[in-house]
Amino acid sequence: MPTLTQSELERHLWTAADILRGHVDAGKFKDYIFALLFYRRLCDVWDEEFEVLLAETGDRDEAADPDEHRFHVPPQHHWNAVRKHATQIGQHLNNAFAAIEDANLRLRGVFGDVDFANQERFPDARLERLLAHFEKHRLRNSDVPPDMLGDAYMYLIEQFAEGAGKKGGEFYTPRQVVKLIVECLDPQPGMSIYDPTCGSGGMLLEAAQHLKANGQDPRSLSLYGQEKELDTWAIAQINLFLHDIDDAFIAKGDTILDPKRYDPRAQEFTPGVGAYDRVLANPPFSVKEWGHEVWTNGDPFGRDLFGVPPKGYGDLAFVQHMVSSIKDDGMLGAVVPHGVLFRGGAEGRIREAMLKADIIEAVIGLAPNLFYGAGIPAAILIIRKTKPAERKGKVLVVNGDATFTPGKAQNHLSDADVRTLAAAFHGFADAEKLARVAEIEEIAANSFNLNISRYVQTGADAAAVDVAAEVAKLQDLIAERNEAEAVMFEHLKRLGYVE
Repeated sequence: MPTLTQSELERHLWTAADILRGHVDAGKFKDYIFALLFYRRLCDVWDEEFEVLLAETGDRDEAADPDEHRFHVPPQHHWNAVRKHATQIGQHLNNAFAAIEDANLRLRGVFGDVDFANQERFPDARLERLLAHFEKHRLRNSDVPPDMLGDAYMYLIEQFAEGAGKKGGEFYTPRQVVKLIVECLDPQPGMSIYDPTCGSGGMLLEAAQHLKANGQDPRSLSLYGQEKELDTWAIAQINLFLHDIDDAFIAKGDTILDPKRYDPRAQEFTPGVGAYDRVLANPPFSVKEWGHEVWTNGDPFGRDLFGVPPKGYGDLAFVQHMVSSIKDDGMLGAVVPHGVLFRGGAEGRIREAMLKADIIEAVIGLAPNLFYGAGIPAAILIIRKTKPAERKGKVLVVNGDATFTPGKAQNHLSDADVRTLAAAFHGFADAEKLARVAEIEEIAANSFNLNISRYVQTGADAAAVDVAAEVAKLQDLIAERNEAEAVMFEHLKRLGYVE
């Protein structure tokens, strides 16, 4: 079979999605394409391993021994076996997925709740066409190396995220934003890396890629994560596997209400908060239902170090979880909405406590319209429990609202943009219209407000300074109203007027 280029592989896989488009819900058909891609890859790689073993041993039974393979594909559920069926193809696919999960502990749940057995949605003729399309090209390692297939998978994730609009942001963070965070945190060989809201696993992969780009061994990293949405968890598992990473550990569940850490001795996840060298995440923006009622009585895991966020804004719950998850000499990078930097009320008190504890090392403002389905600008918080001596009592404020490359529907960060912002962080010095080192005393005089334009103005934001100030006032009022409502309802509960 002909060797594919990267662009040809991406086009081949995206065309497979076209076969289902219009027949399956737009928010779900990516799961079916990912499942089939993974299934095809597993079977092709198993065949490749089998042929190598057979050539070495001359013994078909030994070459098919599950212990000799990276994973086991039961013969009766191999791709070739499914292709012998002209009817009930969807049910045979379902059976194959279940059998592969049962035969491989590390692949349990990786096919999610994908169901091809619905004959109205997946008539045999449509599935025949889809499977025939996947057979146009082999997906063995010798045909498509892991990095190549992994990059194609990331391309598909990005395309699906773009098509999903706001929902796309729930499972995908633009790769260049991820790269910027990783460049700032600069993970080193042997470190543990953790993403508490890992989505499709892009941040963990970028940490591994960072080492590879620097000529270091990415396999020396210990990768951990947690993801609430089961379909997204499955995407992450496949993503890591296709990138030839077998030993990343991703827990299922709600990070705030049910945090989990991996116990290597028991080889399972247990309730609790781990301790990692680097923590990085893009938590959901201003989520309303995050667990306020639990934290109001004290977080069971002791993560409410600096206070309880308001009911309608869970951003600083995720940040405090991340703070609790880093080692004493660790670092974290978190994407947050700008409101976290200036909103008052409970968030203002938490921000003040964090600044007084001197753990906020930098705030990097990003340009607007970088994220799928969210035109508002965001920022990156860099936090370190123990800052270098020369950075103590200071916060670097970087204004990147003019550092971006315009796009038709969406802006993005070029490699040069990432280098500019990362260099500003590592330089930790004043730079005209880009960065300024602010003393904690100055920030305190500004009522612990970290609104970026207060400290660094660029030509792009000069006209928006007054608007930003008014927005800050509005957000303060909203936060105060929310707190007052919460107090009022507590009184009403005690009086028996509401349940």
